[in-house]
Amino acid sequence: MATASTSAAPTLIGSVRRALRLLESAGAHPNGAPAKQLAREAGLPLPTAYHLLRTLTHEGYLRREKGVFFLGDAVDRLVSGQGPVIGRPRRTMAESMEYCRDLIGAPVYFAVYREGEIEVVAVADSPATPAVAEWADFRETGHAHAIGQCLLSQLDEAARQDHLDRHPVGPLTPYSVADRRALLSRLGARGRTGPFLERQEYVLGQVCAAVPVRHGPTVAALATSVPLHQERKLLPNVERLCKEIGNLIGSLEFSISI
Repeated sequence: MATASTSAAPTLIGSVRRALRLLESAGAHPNGAPAKQLAREAGLPLPTAYHLLRTLTHEGYLRREKGVFFLGDAVDRLVSGQGPVIGRPRRTMAESMEYCRDLIGAPVYFAVYREGEIEVVAVADSPATPAVAEWADFRETGHAHAIGQCLLSQLDEAARQDHLDRHPVGPLTPYSVADRRALLSRLGARGRTGPFLERQEYVLGQVCAAVPVRHGPTVAALATSVPLHQERKLLPNVERLCKEIGNLIGSLEFSISI
């Protein structure tokens, strides 16, 4: 008696296949690609691609910078075999900032340099530890505060000169950097590793410090401030923040990408 062999067709999940096609397309563009190009290459309708790209970015498999998508850190973890940290959910941006604020007992700021401007993405403070009031536009006064100096230090020379052409250096307080030449000298002396400290340069009675947050090509900084009479706390607080940056990247990367 002859025996007929049958094989059932595998059950395939369409959304998973579509997400994988997008990842493959993104991987073919080390310099990044916009959503429309990725959708076209993956053969997907643009609305579908947007939903999948948003999910992949949130989960860390993609990263968005200046309107284009790159492969994210989660892909590197897969390749290296590290995998996720089981049982430890990723903190949200707000939770991470609040954790740092409580850890050091001082306000914490997260900022990025995006599309030619300084952008303070998030601030965590409290009634007992208030943030510095933005009395002069942070975007236009980067030369006078630690956040701006830290971000400007990470730019290449052309981008830095372009920023200073658009936002000229000028003193805000008697302690502010005097002029463009003095600012460039300071940035050159400190390099790109920080920390950057400023003492009453943006506002009288406050001292601030910022450290770079390195995440691919993104230019970002984490900062804190204390009143002048608590200046002795500033450097220990910065050291604590530096130790936390690695743990923060998972929650900060989504805010960087949007």
